[in-house]
Amino acid sequence: MTVMKGLIFFISLFTTVSLFAQSERKYIREGNNLYENKKYAEGELAYRKALDKKPKSYEASFNVGNSLYKQGKYLDAATQFGSLTTATNDKDKLAKLYYNIGNSYLKANKMEESIDAYKKSLLKNPNDKDTKFNLSYALRQQQQQQEQNKKDQQNKDKNKKDDKQNKQDQQKKDQEKKDQEKKDQQKQDQQKDQQQKQDQQKGQQEQKQISKEDAQRMLDAVQNDEKNLQKRLEEQKASSEKVKVIKNW
Repeated sequence: MTVMKGLIFFISLFTTVSLFAQSERKYIREGNNLYENKKYAEGELAYRKALDKKPKSYEASFNVGNSLYKQGKYLDAATQFGSLTTATNDKDKLAKLYYNIGNSYLKANKMEESIDAYKKSLLKNPNDKDTKFNLSYALRQQQQQQEQNKKDQQNKDKNKKDDKQNKQDQQKKDQEKKDQEKKDQQKQDQQKDQQQKQDQQKGQQEQKQISKEDAQRMLDAVQNDEKNLQKRLEEQKASSEKVKVIKNW
């Protein structure tokens, strides 16, 4: 990807500056030196010190944006560059600002904002090849993102559908299991009832059998009593025949 445009503003050639301005330039020079040595955080601090001396310093503000970009603070950099778009009407400066805004959003993976910034840059400088190249790159990235998002959504929908089907299948299995358990329980209950009936019938049969035996014993006892009674009667009869009655004449 093409590097940032206008990364560092050089010191003004004007020599007749005030002491206050000299203080601002001192910090800009310090920041430039730190930036060139890849000490971006320290460079940012120096540029902000320059802004303390001259709050409307375009150069210092622009280079703060560059320092933020180099530190990977892309959204902060885009905001910093964006704040300068109302500070100038110079087309070249605006083209560079929007170019850098586009790069910042591109690195932050915000394609729509990046594309919008590159288009604004081309409105200010239509013939800039670097901006055209980055715009084309951002458009391809956006298309790939859209295709990937579509695939992700399709996969999400498929997974959702699969989850729903799996849930339905599991519910069906659970219901089948529940129904089978119910059938097994009913079968066990039927077997239990049948066994109870069999036990009851067996008990009734045994009771009937005992009753018959008791009845036979009672009958036998009665018959024995009758035999004993008959025997005693016969004995008494036999005894009475043996006794002779003496009559008194």
